[in-house]
Amino acid sequence: MKAVILAAGKGTRMRELTNELPKPMLRVEGRPILEHILSGLIGAGIRDFCIVTGWRAEAIEAHFGDGRRWRCHVEYARQEVQDGTGRAAEPAKAFVGAEDFLLTYGDILVHPETYPQMLARFREAPFDGLLTVTAGEDVTKGAINFFDSEFCLTRLVEKPTVAQVEQFRREGWLRPGDPAWYNAGIYIFRPIVFEYTARLRKSPRGEYELTDAISGMVEDRHRIAGLRIAGRWVDVRDPEILSALERQSEVGPGIISGAESATSSAR
Repeated sequence: MKAVILAAGKGTRMRELTNELPKPMLRVEGRPILEHILSGLIGAGIRDFCIVTGWRAEAIEAHFGDGRRWRCHVEYARQEVQDGTGRAAEPAKAFVGAEDFLLTYGDILVHPETYPQMLARFREAPFDGLLTVTAGEDVTKGAINFFDSEFCLTRLVEKPTVAQVEQFRREGWLRPGDPAWYNAGIYIFRPIVFEYTARLRKSPRGEYELTDAISGMVEDRHRIAGLRIAGRWVDVRDPEILSALERQSEVGPGIISGAESATSSAR
């Protein structure tokens, strides 16, 4: 299994904090966010990485080099134009080749145990992908996911309106007591996903959406497994989240386990 980490964006919501650094290089507990992610993936047995860079790419490349410091292999692919999540992994296509790969954004923190749980779930059956979810988030700011009795994806709606969510309830897609599953932004794919990202057209937001590619896979009967993230999921989206993580790390037992009250956000 390979891993692709998306770290090309500037992170404009971080304001002046990302004038000189890309957001994944901002530090939590003395280490870049990206290093926490890399270490967790290494702990799951992954040793072959491609980091997709863009804004201030040299900061990432200088810190991680070829990966020998972490006893892994790291290479880089440059995303020159940032036009949506559906195109973000394209620069890593040659790196992926014919192998399965874990895909994560470079600003999402989870318990390290999440990654081996993903690998185990993906290997339970001949799935073509895996999508992680979490509950309790505002799905109107991200994507809502629906699953069958085997917790395989049946439908995905990007940034539904409040009216759409109410319609899902009336139609029985959301039953009383059921969680609204929020897309957590960490995936596993077989290389076939690139066939679907290549076909994408821009969404009404003017971007290529990865969720549209996933929906296309589901429509063509490719099985996408679901996995609920156990423990906290944190999208380090703005200075307030970053400050909350730092405050909690001063009194808590660790970066992720101490992040329980930090709010998370849409992707």
